[in-house]
Amino acid sequence: MRRLIAALALALPMPALADEAVTSFALDNGLEVVVIEDHRAPAAVHMLWYRAGSADEPPGRSGIAHYLEHLLFKATDELEAGEFSDTVAALGGTDNAFTSYDYTAYFQRVAAEHLGLMMEMEADRMTDLALDAEDILTERDVVIEERRQRTDNDPGALFSEQRRAAQYLNHPYGVPVIGWAQEADALTLDDALEFYGAHYAPNNAVLVVAGDVFPGEVRDLAEEHYGPIPADPAIAPRERPQEPPQLAERRIAFEDPRVGQPYVVRTYLAPERDAGDQREAAALTLAAALLGGSAQTAVLPQKLQFENEDALYATAFYDGLSYDDTLFGVLVVPAPGVTLEEGEEALDRALAEFLEEGVDEDQLERVKFQFEAARIYAQDDPGSRARTYGAALTSGLTVRDVQDWPGIIQSITPEEIEDALARVLDRDRAVTGYLTTTEPAAFEPVPASAADPAAGAPPPPPAGLPAEPAGDAATVLEDS
Repeated sequence: MRRLIAALALALPMPALADEAVTSFALDNGLEVVVIEDHRAPAAVHMLWYRAGSADEPPGRSGIAHYLEHLLFKATDELEAGEFSDTVAALGGTDNAFTSYDYTAYFQRVAAEHLGLMMEMEADRMTDLALDAEDILTERDVVIEERRQRTDNDPGALFSEQRRAAQYLNHPYGVPVIGWAQEADALTLDDALEFYGAHYAPNNAVLVVAGDVFPGEVRDLAEEHYGPIPADPAIAPRERPQEPPQLAERRIAFEDPRVGQPYVVRTYLAPERDAGDQREAAALTLAAALLGGSAQTAVLPQKLQFENEDALYATAFYDGLSYDDTLFGVLVVPAPGVTLEEGEEALDRALAEFLEEGVDEDQLERVKFQFEAARIYAQDDPGSRARTYGAALTSGLTVRDVQDWPGIIQSITPEEIEDALARVLDRDRAVTGYLTTTEPAAFEPVPASAADPAAGAPPPPPAGLPAEPAGDAATVLEDS
């Protein structure tokens, strides 16, 4: 198998080749700019990212970052409410926005010839948002209804929300991106304008342009449209409350009659990717893939689903792209007749055996090959590449870190994975949660022939489970 992987790897370009067409620079007002050239189609993606997510909200105002994202599609001094999106649509393009813990981003995909107009309109709403009380009331109702649909009507989402709150006692990652219902319901015009004024400035933003563009052209347009906006001297490096040392495991149990398949999730506090220091995060990324990345070959599915038949589904997940400490998680859906307690015990045995036996080098090479293949396939989507850089730079990383990441992944040794995992799998730094029902559950078996997922992501869960358990580390609310 090693020879096969090595032969296939020779057909893949080296990581540096994909980075040759990436240029970065900064304007005098502090706006960071990344240009990703891809001249295969006459289109461009324009993304403006702010270092302002839900974890940057003032206490008692949860949901304001996502709420403000909605409000930026209202009127400015130059545009009527809805005119921004209408203009993009009239040009044959698309636009949207999304909010996460560490950032808020706005993007458009248009013909490259319209890039200047996108910058003009986006620069306008960076400084000249024109809100009134009616905007506040209507959009607040929209956000509250969004919370009902995405969270309140989904027991898995409610469970995840409670589990995160138990994990992060002091850090704002324990507060949902969409906000607690009672606080989101009380948001005001002043709250929105205060958050807007505190965070929306060029020296708190990253502009990423990808597609049929040239760096000189992008620089000229950025200087023309964003350059005149002054930097905000009040913006300082992020300072967030941090977690006190966790000294004992925390456990929660959540019951809901709507739950179709009870399951167990355990999440551990884990280090994130840091600028210039990404090796431990890379080791944990590979550990999650080895434990749960493939229904056919990963350790947890093999041991729990197929060898011992203790589970219908088992996986592991981790996302190191986070400004502060993130989570490493494992999940098991017990088989019919197996209790949650027995499923948890089987999960613990499988983890202990993995740590004792060590990393299988053939499996590690296979996983590394999948990561490299997935990275190369992603080069075909300028939007995906733009998102990679924008999310990284607003999470504390640099352009160099993004470009170094593939090589770091390929260089990680089995010993580094074992050491990183042994440090993270500490029950005293974990939260274990049981999601169960007050009624007998209707189990649906997991097809054994399910295709492998994209590298780094857990396989699709059975019906009734959260679609993205890895969202614990990178929850994104994307609006359409």
